[in-house]
Amino acid sequence: MDSTAVERRLPAALAKVPEVTLGFWLVKIAATTLGETGGDAVTMSWLGETAPGATGTGYLIGTGIFGVLFAAAVWAQIRAPRFHPAPYWFAIIASTTVGTTLADYATRAQGLGYAAGSSLLLAMVLAVLWWWKRTVGSVSVASVVDAKSEGFYWLTIMCSQTLGTALGDWVADTVGMGYLGGMAIFGGALAVVAALHVFGRVPKTPLFWAAFILTRPLGAVVGDFLDKPLASGGLGLDRYAASAVLLAFIVVGIAVSPRRAAARAH
Repeated sequence: MDSTAVERRLPAALAKVPEVTLGFWLVKIAATTLGETGGDAVTMSWLGETAPGATGTGYLIGTGIFGVLFAAAVWAQIRAPRFHPAPYWFAIIASTTVGTTLADYATRAQGLGYAAGSSLLLAMVLAVLWWWKRTVGSVSVASVVDAKSEGFYWLTIMCSQTLGTALGDWVADTVGMGYLGGMAIFGGALAVVAALHVFGRVPKTPLFWAAFILTRPLGAVVGDFLDKPLASGGLGLDRYAASAVLLAFIVVGIAVSPRRAAARAH
């Protein structure tokens, strides 16, 4: 079924997700970067997990902590009658931190590897989007108005956030592009998506999800660049301090951005 036709039959209302603006994307990138520094702060700085030779205990505990927070945040989001910026972005941050720790546990501690992990997670993202489209009829954010579509929305986000960590590590480490190279690659890919949005005739929904997925590996390599040691190509910043600064930026970004929900299509 055509998603545009589905959306035209929806009554005029507001979706339970924010309006997609430049501010949305800036806060999203900051949130994904916070997911990397915050996840590393818990698993590495606090719980003492290190990769190489990771035992996986720190990653597993971190995944449990952030997984509970994410589940609680999504439950609150689904039960809420309308869109609220603060709980929505809390759920986004929780998804990106649990995505960081889960991807690190699978690719490092369990030996899955960045390439295999990225391929598996990309397949999961595409499978969830296919399932969502087949079940609801549309994967547009304009259709996120009920518990079923919200469940698919947050499941897609969870998979994409986990994919982003593995993909960022694969480009920076395995491919050997480094953190700056990774930023150039993912930033350039986002620029292409933005150009297609402004100048092309590509449907908006695929572009949205392409941009949403790409912001996560961009945040992953930016986060690693901030908190990894100088010898590894990073700036060696304190993970707690970097996370606090990013959180402050997110709070300010939410405060100054339009606090409107995305409009459902008529």
